[in-house]
Amino acid sequence: MNQDTLNLTHNSNDDINAMSQTVAQSDIIALLEQTFVEHFGYAATQISHAPGRVNLIGDHTDYNGGFVLPAAINFGTWMAGKARNDRTINVVALDCDGERISFSLDDIAFDKVSSWSNYVRGSLIALAKALPDFGGADLVVKGNVPRGAGLSSSASFEVVTLKTMAALYDLPLSGVQAALMGQQAENEFVGCNCGIMDQMISAMGKQHNAMLLDCRSLDIQYARMPEDLAIIIVNSNVKRGLVDSEYNTRRKQCEQAAALLGKTSLRDVTLAELNAAKADLEPILYRRAHHVISESLRTCDMLAALNRHDMAQISTLMAESHDSLKNDFEVTTSQLDILVSLLADKLGEYGGARMTGGGFGGCVVALTERSHVDNVLATLAEDYHAATGLKADVYLCHAVDGAFVAV
Repeated sequence: MNQDTLNLTHNSNDDINAMSQTVAQSDIIALLEQTFVEHFGYAATQISHAPGRVNLIGDHTDYNGGFVLPAAINFGTWMAGKARNDRTINVVALDCDGERISFSLDDIAFDKVSSWSNYVRGSLIALAKALPDFGGADLVVKGNVPRGAGLSSSASFEVVTLKTMAALYDLPLSGVQAALMGQQAENEFVGCNCGIMDQMISAMGKQHNAMLLDCRSLDIQYARMPEDLAIIIVNSNVKRGLVDSEYNTRRKQCEQAAALLGKTSLRDVTLAELNAAKADLEPILYRRAHHVISESLRTCDMLAALNRHDMAQISTLMAESHDSLKNDFEVTTSQLDILVSLLADKLGEYGGARMTGGGFGGCVVALTERSHVDNVLATLAEDYHAATGLKADVYLCHAVDGAFVAV
């Protein structure tokens, strides 16, 4: 069993608290085992884990068939389970006040009340289409992915559900299959038109590595992240109120630009082709396409920079990515821009920082050697609060393996 620990460094009042909340995997497993017996009267036979993720570079490229470079992180979702001899699914969610829901595999309906259960329901519908030889189960789930931070708790939940059911019923479920099923659950049942990145990195992550994913072919390459390289995630705590409508708008603009360029996807357009057609495109469509095409190129360059441990190049690529998201794609906020500026000033060429995720709030990600972490965090929360009136939550992370069966 993987013995990584789950670490969270957080802010207290206006300052970063030097304390870390560390929860060993063994403690989480013990809690799940105890809770399972309390609810069902017998022991669980399987416990699985699927991590959350942070995207290091490559945003709004996935649904354009481009490249992304996420890392699975040491926050995720755990699930204990035991097979039943009927078609009933019982799920206890420890993070929802121990709420328990039940449903039949023969009558899976959308739950408007306990919305968290739809990730289980949708995942099981997707699983049944490809690998139907399974029955009911008793399940207990617990996660520690920070809510509202954009670190993909939903994909982690979907993948751990699929991995648990596969383990309980000895189903030949690959990591890629689990990722595709999780995406299908989110697209077709939950109702979120997400790309494949979140589920793929949760299922296929690799310890001490980031993952370059070709979102069209699903080909994967790994980039070694030295053990002394820290991933710093800073939640701006800006509510992402516009993300749904603006996400859909950006997606339509990308599709319009590709169509006007005679392509099915911006993946098929080069920068030279885009620039040659600039006069024929509305300025806003040109900017949207310019971000997507240049971002995919930066993402591939980032793979090489990580493998070389070239911090100066990493810094440059992350800065260019943020500027593109700000000026071409227009999905940053003033608070995100301030955070990136503060981090960039502290890091210089010793690391990089950029907005990560869908935008309009959410998180900034920074990469730097661990020897620079204390300096970066020393006054970050205080400076951010002084500039915005908001408090930042800071998470120190490292790259971990994708989903696995722990017990």
